Amino acid sequence: MKRIITLLMLLCIPAVAWAETLVIHAVGDIMLAGSGEKTYRKLGYDYPFFATRETLQQGDIVIGNLESPLASSGVEFTDKKFRFKTEPKAAAALKSAGFTHLSLANNHILDFGAEGLKETLAALDANSIIYSGAGMNLASARTAGMIELKGVKVAFLSYSLTYPEEFFAGAEKAGTAPGYASFFTADITEAKKEADCVIVSFHWGGEGEDTPKPYQVAAARKAIDAGANIVIGHHPHVLQGIETYNNGVIFYSLGNFAFGSTSSTAAVSMIARITFDGGIKEVEVIPLNVRNAQVRFQPRLLKGAAAEKAVKKVGQLSSGLNNSLAAVNGRYLVFSRPGEIALK
Repeated sequence: MKRIITLLMLLCIPAVAWAETLVIHAVGDIMLAGSGEKTYRKLGYDYPFFATRETLQQGDIVIGNLESPLASSGVEFTDKKFRFKTEPKAAAALKSAGFTHLSLANNHILDFGAEGLKETLAALDANSIIYSGAGMNLASARTAGMIELKGVKVAFLSYSLTYPEEFFAGAEKAGTAPGYASFFTADITEAKKEADCVIVSFHWGGEGEDTPKPYQVAAARKAIDAGANIVIGHHPHVLQGIETYNNGVIFYSLGNFAFGSTSSTAAVSMIARITFDGGIKEVEVIPLNVRNAQVRFQPRLLKGAAAEKAVKKVGQLSSGLNNSLAAVNGRYLVFSRPGEIALK
């Protein structure tokens, strides 16, 4: 009799219950050129990821913002101060480091025009890295990168809210997906029909500013209201706060990750670790040292007092955003309210 009851119970479990827990890691801006180019060429494109590879690879999904084309050709866009280009073989290093998804919606991916973008897409395709946010036309730029892992269907969408506008895709023009509310809310709604988890990436905000602008807050909340579970921001190159909102989580800026710049402004960053189990079960902050004068273009995990100082700063930046951070058994967790891990 007990065996029959057990069998009946199993048969009554909905299909979603068979899905496993999914771990999502997200980092900020990746730019393997600029001031770090000599180091990368000398030590290899795997070098920037040596110190974080083991941590990154603990994620089922690993997301970053690729802030330069992977190209050996293309027409350089000269109407702005900074332009970057990375060798296509860097795609293999990104794959080896653990990256599964990359956002291309930013103000540098078209630095070498449509040809440079086309070469980038080919390099990522060759290494089975999923991308979103840029394409050879607007429809492809707005297309979600889809994957199913452990019984969980995940959709990844990316949008740019930065200049130059010349980089925005058109009906028959290569470029990035503009972060217009009418675009991303419609795309999220459509993706939610198929996906269990929707992740949205935005390139936005003011460089060097640690407080999100009102339009960032408005866009992020609209994305969550439309059905997104996780919103990831980048472009300021410094950390901004974390918000828990309507059963979703918003990282307004994750700062830099592996970024070829010697700017002293970008000193501390983080890996966001999100556990998804039918909803967001846990949010963890893993602090990083990204001050390249110290780490020589290789992000390093912060420990001890340095880690606590970085997390305290994130907590201060997140003040008023419906959460708090606390150390629990050596980990730094985001709580939606005292004593309860976000967002369950």
